[in-house]
Amino acid sequence: MTPAEQSRRAAEICRLAPVVPVLVIDDLAQARALATALVAGGLPALEVTLRTAAALDAIRVMAEVPGGRVGAGTLLTPADVKAAKAAGATFGVSPGATDRILDACAEYDLPLLPGAATASEIMVLLEKGYTVQKFFPAEQSGGAAFLKSIGSPIPQVSFCPTGGISLKNARDYLALPNILCVGGSWVAPKEAMARGDWAEVTRLAAEAAALR
Repeated sequence: MTPAEQSRRAAEICRLAPVVPVLVIDDLAQARALATALVAGGLPALEVTLRTAAALDAIRVMAEVPGGRVGAGTLLTPADVKAAKAAGATFGVSPGATDRILDACAEYDLPLLPGAATASEIMVLLEKGYTVQKFFPAEQSGGAAFLKSIGSPIPQVSFCPTGGISLKNARDYLALPNILCVGGSWVAPKEAMARGDWAEVTRLAAEAAALR
């Protein structure tokens, strides 16, 4: 899969909703109910970060939920890409971008949101053909003000910013023409997940889905 095709398919996923939930799943038993609650609230694109032992199995379970599009986040190695694809991930997200990660996603036909945080990193990815990128860590790297500024000299690139984004500042990002969606974890609070309050997760998802 070429970088241009990866970006085209990543853009389709980003446009499904204004917010992509960024999920850290420790308890596999929560996976199906969590995905069902988020999709019911209007957030079909789900990023499961590969930060826990349960992550790959969670992707397998969540991929079976009707209406959902499950991706793997925190891709760091080609092995991560291979495992994510085998588990049923339909897209990938990486905090940064290396040639090995880019090559692996091309090899395994996994649409990638490669991470960038500086003008040079954005330009390098653009040279390779990636017109849809993750901006991370968003708040710590200049936030919406940076993305507004970078949109003038590099209008070809659209972003999904992630990192430090909440309901309070999401609209600042979504108001910009070069933002397709934002990534955030606030729609799946650990407290609600721990007590199995899936109605609360659906409520938060619906609130996020209405941001745009």
